[in-house]
Amino acid sequence: MQPRASNHRNLARAGTLPALALLVIAAGLILHSLGRGEAAQTTWLAGLVLTGVPVLWKSVQDLRRGAFASDIVAGLAVLTAILLQQPLAGLIVVLMQTGGEALERYAEGRASAAVRALEDAAPRRAHRQRNGTTEDIPADLIVVGDTLLVRPGELVPCDGVVVSGRSWLDTSRLTGEPIPREAAPGTKLLSGFGNTDGALVMRATARAQESQYARIVELVRSAEASKSPLQRLADRAAGWFTPVTLLVCAVTWLITRDPMRVLAVLVVATPCPLILATPIAMIGGINRAARRQVVLRSGDSLERLSAVRVAVFDKTGTLTLGTPRVRAVHVLPGMTRNELLRLAGALEQQAGHLLARSLVETAVAATGPLPEPSEVIETPGRGVQGLVDGRRVLVGSRSFVGDALGSNVVDIGGAPADALVAVVAIDGVVAGAVEYADEVRPTAAALIARLKSLGVQRTLLLSGDHAGTVMSVATTLGIDEVAGDLLPEGKVERVAQLVSEGGGVMMVGDGTNDAPALRRADVGVAMAGHGGGITAEAADVVVLVDDLARVGEAMAIAQRTLRIARQSITVGLGLSGIAMIVAAAGYLTPVTGAVLQEVIDVAVILNALRAATGAAEA
Repeated sequence: MQPRASNHRNLARAGTLPALALLVIAAGLILHSLGRGEAAQTTWLAGLVLTGVPVLWKSVQDLRRGAFASDIVAGLAVLTAILLQQPLAGLIVVLMQTGGEALERYAEGRASAAVRALEDAAPRRAHRQRNGTTEDIPADLIVVGDTLLVRPGELVPCDGVVVSGRSWLDTSRLTGEPIPREAAPGTKLLSGFGNTDGALVMRATARAQESQYARIVELVRSAEASKSPLQRLADRAAGWFTPVTLLVCAVTWLITRDPMRVLAVLVVATPCPLILATPIAMIGGINRAARRQVVLRSGDSLERLSAVRVAVFDKTGTLTLGTPRVRAVHVLPGMTRNELLRLAGALEQQAGHLLARSLVETAVAATGPLPEPSEVIETPGRGVQGLVDGRRVLVGSRSFVGDALGSNVVDIGGAPADALVAVVAIDGVVAGAVEYADEVRPTAAALIARLKSLGVQRTLLLSGDHAGTVMSVATTLGIDEVAGDLLPEGKVERVAQLVSEGGGVMMVGDGTNDAPALRRADVGVAMAGHGGGITAEAADVVVLVDDLARVGEAMAIAQRTLRIARQSITVGLGLSGIAMIVAAAGYLTPVTGAVLQEVIDVAVILNALRAATGAAEA
């Protein structure tokens, strides 16, 4: 709770000066309405000295640091108002300047809601089992190897693996996935998962400070702390706007010799709250993305994401699910599809390889509960054999089944020669084969279409998979260019070539082999729904959920944020420039000009706050 208390204190301190200025202005107006003009003037002047000195001091500090920014204009306006006995105009400048800074503090607090929510929800306590007893300890004291009890309704305090117990996990806090995930011995746990209905005993594989939940919090926090090029652009705009303002003041004085006009120019040219609108928009955009489980590491990442014109994708695990699924079942005469699935799926229940899980899922969906196998023998990397309902079943590679049957040629029916298949033999006779393929993600085609609507002009698929398979996926999704059979260095070379051609290159990947290409692209996007590892560390944008559509959402958020930020700069400075000309011509008094500039700056800052809200639309 300390960060939130600190934010409240900072906001309270930032609000002190504008509140005092507003109070003094109100008190003077009351006195003036009662016919006590001199008392009102004295009150305003005393209040201006009291509240204006901090503004002047800040301007001096900026000058000492060599920062020729808009604070100097505000300081000169306050000083000139004191010298010319125009305290009301000076007080409005103080209110405008300090009120804008307070509004920025508010915006930062509002835009940091995602970080605070993550921090507040972080697991604080853990139940450590040692020497037959269970003790409660702070989560920060967990060490690798500790045995921990996670009771129903509690959050997993650190990354680990289930030792005993069964339950269902609520993973939505980290993955956004609403469907509960089953936990059993051997299941990997991430800190922040919710344990719903059964007690679990786990072994810690990482300290709480180094676990997934803490890494997510740190990613969001570091993203908010970064300063983007657009913010530097706003600072540069203030840098040239200040000397222009001083030049207009000088010309006004030389032509009119009217100090009131000079003061009016100064008060309408105090755009510091306006300049603060840019970081407010940036922080809001980062926070908006974080609420959609997308971490933008910096404002710079957000700006570059908004300018993407070339999108490059990895295939396996990015555009496809990354887990081979059963695509077809080929049966030979004398065997039915469901019977082959039932016998092969029953045997594969005790196999440890990845394809076995897909076959079991398909078999259960087709035939219902499967019988338990016996005498199971698995040959790692080749296949598995055993008894199912008294029948000898073999499932494995062509060579495995051929060796077992004493034959060099295994006829598996209609399966393509280059397909990934598991041959099934029953009672010494080949009965058919199960063909596997990596399925295209359901949201992939919609993403490619959306990216083109967001201004992406070229889409490419770069993969280490066979060129024919890669081409098939690209054709299905409508991707423009394809390259297969690439090693990681080949991907990097191709991405580097695209970057050298210009146009803003985004690389989207999920595997460790994608990390170099992600780093080389103008903006790297890591699909880290299952952890991310090195890939996430190399990326500028990290998608925390296993949902490819979030890439399009992130790009739309980035573009909207940049539009709002540029509106703030262009409209605000433009209106201030027009107001300076009107003031120099004598059509604005200092007080009227100060009120006008106050309205302009507050309106622009409130516009910038929109970046933290609204739908992720282009």
